[in-house]
Amino acid sequence: MIVNKRKNEVNMSSQVIIGSVKEMIFRNPDSGYTVAEILPDGENETVTAVGYLLQVECGQSVRLTGSWKQHPVYGKQFAASAAETLMPQSAAGIEDFLASGLLKGIGRKTAAALVAYFGDKTLEVIETQAERLTEVDGIGPVKAAAISEAFQAHKELAAVILYFQQNDIPSNYALKFYPAYGDETIARIEENPYRLIKEVQGVGFRTADQIASRLGMAADSPERLRSAARYRLWAYVNEGHVFVPVRELCEATAQMIEQPSEEIREQLVELAFAGEIRIENLENRPVVYPMVYYIAEQVVSGKLADLADAPLDPIPGEPDSLVERAASDMALTLSEDQRLAIRTALLNGVTVITGGPGTGKTTIINVIMKILQEARLEIAICAPTGRAAKRITETWGYEAKTVHRLLEYSFADSDETMFFGRNRDNPLEVDAVIVDEASMIDILLMKGLLEAIPAGARLIIIGDADQLPSVGPGNVLRDILESEWIPAVHLKEIFRQAGESLIVVNAHRINRGEHPDCNQPDRDFFLLRRPTERDMQSSILDLCQRRLPAYYVDIEPFRDIQVLTPVRKGPIGVRELNRELQALLNPPKAGKNERKTGERIFREGDKVMQIRNNYEIEWRKTDDFSEGCGVFNGDFGVVHTVDNEGGELTVCFDDNRFVRYDSTTLEELELAYAITVHKSQGSEFPVVVMPVSWFPPVLATRNLLYTAVTRAKEAVVLVGSEDRLRQMVDNNQTTRRYSGLATRLKRFLEC
Repeated sequence: MIVNKRKNEVNMSSQVIIGSVKEMIFRNPDSGYTVAEILPDGENETVTAVGYLLQVECGQSVRLTGSWKQHPVYGKQFAASAAETLMPQSAAGIEDFLASGLLKGIGRKTAAALVAYFGDKTLEVIETQAERLTEVDGIGPVKAAAISEAFQAHKELAAVILYFQQNDIPSNYALKFYPAYGDETIARIEENPYRLIKEVQGVGFRTADQIASRLGMAADSPERLRSAARYRLWAYVNEGHVFVPVRELCEATAQMIEQPSEEIREQLVELAFAGEIRIENLENRPVVYPMVYYIAEQVVSGKLADLADAPLDPIPGEPDSLVERAASDMALTLSEDQRLAIRTALLNGVTVITGGPGTGKTTIINVIMKILQEARLEIAICAPTGRAAKRITETWGYEAKTVHRLLEYSFADSDETMFFGRNRDNPLEVDAVIVDEASMIDILLMKGLLEAIPAGARLIIIGDADQLPSVGPGNVLRDILESEWIPAVHLKEIFRQAGESLIVVNAHRINRGEHPDCNQPDRDFFLLRRPTERDMQSSILDLCQRRLPAYYVDIEPFRDIQVLTPVRKGPIGVRELNRELQALLNPPKAGKNERKTGERIFREGDKVMQIRNNYEIEWRKTDDFSEGCGVFNGDFGVVHTVDNEGGELTVCFDDNRFVRYDSTTLEELELAYAITVHKSQGSEFPVVVMPVSWFPPVLATRNLLYTAVTRAKEAVVLVGSEDRLRQMVDNNQTTRRYSGLATRLKRFLEC
């Protein structure tokens, strides 16, 4: 049936179609955009309906509101602006609805059995007398309850979608909100739409603000002002800052929502009274911390002071003699800087050893380990990422763990947070802790680590302060060095073997602001000059597929070559490069399953990366059958299987952990044939390929180039402009992070 109606006295007339869904032609699983064939009631021919029809499934009765459009290719279509599902009345319609797959746990066979028994009362029984479903052969109490719950959830979701449509809110948001709130979705949103930002992953201020506006919330409401200030503060945190000057935060927030900055400042006071933030004077100005980062900075500075001042577990012998004997036993010739670093680590509660590639950090750690082990001290070695820990184990020969695993992290379902089993109440049973790749450690992870180290234990921090800072907030390693309060040894000498590598030589040249030496015969550092970004992309693809594997016979493109790039968009950005490299290195093939989500395709055999910490997701190992939870930002894996019927895919990560992903967690995965330089921190790859073009000044920096170059072990191939390469080396500007750790540590010098 097709009828006309007046929407209201102002708007133009719209039309309504009431009918049944006969065929689903297309649906985007992310946005919900749908093309369906509808048979209007009383008609003999179907019509094509298009729109964001999330709740519409084959076999349903629906009421669509919209207007007719003429598509230049597909002809006449009904563009639906709203859709309401209607429960079918006839037995045949009910069976089609139940067999549509919309309700989990009901297939065609179960649907036929239910309708054969209950007839046109089937849906009424499911909704109000679910216990009677067990009267049907093959349905027990558990399955009956599951069918009833699925039907109730369907009705609730349909009501939420209709509510959104009536309030001109994009209906695909229902898929995000309903799993979080269930039957309370509408009530929660009407109470305070801004709660969505904190409680629903992927919802930002602009989305919540749009919903609040459409629900009639005033532009100057306290809830809006507080939410905007909170959003801007956390935007700074996501850029790596742990605090923001009050004036800067108020001005940025006021500009964003077009409200007076004075009113924003008033709401900051309210947030401070509520315990969400901390306002204090730092560096002669008022600043705002999220409370969790204020506490973290206080704990880190205090624990570093405690560890530095605590009496140390004794090591029998005089330090210089211990160093000489260990070096002799290991047939090593140590430089004076190396000797100094070892003595400092033996004599102090906290020591920092920093230096670039080839400066002997591994040798230093091996000597320290030998001395501590001979003294029968218990030692723990850790790094921020799984890849870094694996590399330590392979390079040093000692078992290393990620910081998370060392601290025995776990996930609490009750409050959806991660906590560490090793903490101040249950400290690590160790006499020394060695932390490598410390430039990657953010302030929260450092807090967790320091709280678990007992007084009297030695903490030895290893890192390269000239690399990019941590992805997470804070500037821990640089702040410790800047404070000049913790004993630190800076290694500068390049040893002979390392000096034979142009990768090492050029890394240090770049770090000193000197232009790298490229394309020497039979060396390991190359620049392919290409004029345009399309030319760069073409060369990168050829290098990965053909040229590098032909030149380095032991190189396997999938495993050993890693493309790094500063940017995400454009011909030499992560997205395009991944799409093109996937087509070359893991093309479609009969029998190879794949899953499309939005514009991305995940195919069995694809190289992927986890892009955010997920402390809850479960993993299992096939070698020892162990189980656990947690996959972390930067973990690499390979798509093992794709189950299209179940809507899941399984990824095998580097350390043989198998993890299942469904539609709610797939957004945490990215293809990893090409990754950003920031995501490469803590990893090493046999060969690194990187484009060099015009990049935004904040990305075209010396330390970003230095970080990329130092990820390679056997070869670096830069592709692009020599002028741009030189400009990156010349650009030594780094974005300053707001961090107060150095200031707090300096205060101890004044005591």
